[in-house]
Amino acid sequence: MGSKMEKAEGILRLTSMVLATMTALLIGLSTQTKTVLFIEKKATAKDLQALWVATIVASVAAGYQLIQFCRCLALTWFSETPCQCTLLLAWISFLLDQGMTYLMFASIAAAVQASLIALTGLKVFQWTKLCNIYTRFCFEIGGGIVCGLVTLLPMVVISSISASRLSKLYPSYHQVYFSSLKPHQNAS
Repeated sequence: MGSKMEKAEGILRLTSMVLATMTALLIGLSTQTKTVLFIEKKATAKDLQALWVATIVASVAAGYQLIQFCRCLALTWFSETPCQCTLLLAWISFLLDQGMTYLMFASIAAAVQASLIALTGLKVFQWTKLCNIYTRFCFEIGGGIVCGLVTLLPMVVISSISASRLSKLYPSYHQVYFSSLKPHQNAS
């Protein structure tokens, strides 16, 4: 069963890596140039800080998933018992998986919020609807955000796998409790 779990984790990490790369490319490389009042203006992801942060976080997430995928392959190919890992390694993997998942979620949520302001405008600040001007750019950013949201699905499953792997390294409550109830033999 350990081998199946390692294969599933490898497939999920590869999927997550590809989706995070697509997210970074779609958001980071989206540009559109328009002429407004005889002035040429170019919309890029750097114009909206949340989009640039989402691009960087998606790139880091893709790199992290690549490193973990290589670790998963190495454990599967070179180790006789692939599920055997130290407690420290399990904790590090668990915390990094959780951290990357939360970081990706936060950056995509911020990008969604900033994009909604660009889509609908904000009358209080007299901000116009930018997507009326930069339509193609907004569609590309929307595709990148959807891709980022889909990236979160395998990342959540990976986090639960690493949590499960970590919990298996600790003895269960019943083992600890019932082992302390064994009758002591009195030496006379």
